[in-house]
Amino acid sequence: MQALRHERERFRAVASRVTSRQRPVPSRRRVALPSVLRGQSELQSALRHRRSRRAYTREELTIDQVSRVLWSAQGITSATGKRTVASAGALHPLELHLLAAHVAGLPPGLYDYDPVNHALIRCGVEDHRAELAVAAHQQDCVRIAPAVLVIAAVFKRTTQKYGQRGMRYVHMEAGHVAQNVYLQAAWLNIGTVLVGAFD
Repeated sequence: MQALRHERERFRAVASRVTSRQRPVPSRRRVALPSVLRGQSELQSALRHRRSRRAYTREELTIDQVSRVLWSAQGITSATGKRTVASAGALHPLELHLLAAHVAGLPPGLYDYDPVNHALIRCGVEDHRAELAVAAHQQDCVRIAPAVLVIAAVFKRTTQKYGQRGMRYVHMEAGHVAQNVYLQAAWLNIGTVLVGAFD
């Protein structure tokens, strides 16, 4: 616990030095960068349209949309098992669970995502969105979403190699997953929001 507190204090000190550099600077020290709006790529378009959206239509998601979102979050991208997100030591501590309520072609229920086979494993038939919404401080977007993606972690996979700093690596990896989901959602023109407030 003492080591974790020390890490937090050290991080705050570094963050303070970095943010202090963001104060107004003389124009002679500022270097203008080329515009990124020329020659728009699909990635640039997704980055520009990435938004947190908490209101959803009553339309079902398609199984193809769900497939793409899951693959973007933890999909296998090489014969050696590389994935769509960086993972410290390639230890992959994250596990994805899908609570499907209104997905065309997918019976409602709770599923585990199997990235190796790019498949869903059905674990239950109950609709837990209301319970999740309560755990997420009564956020209605969780209760009404046609599907909820839950990011869980087995911290030991990373901390047994990296010790306490492995906790930070797992949190960073969850951020990578969340951003990939946002970008895939933007490309698919569907709404999503990352909920970090939960008990």
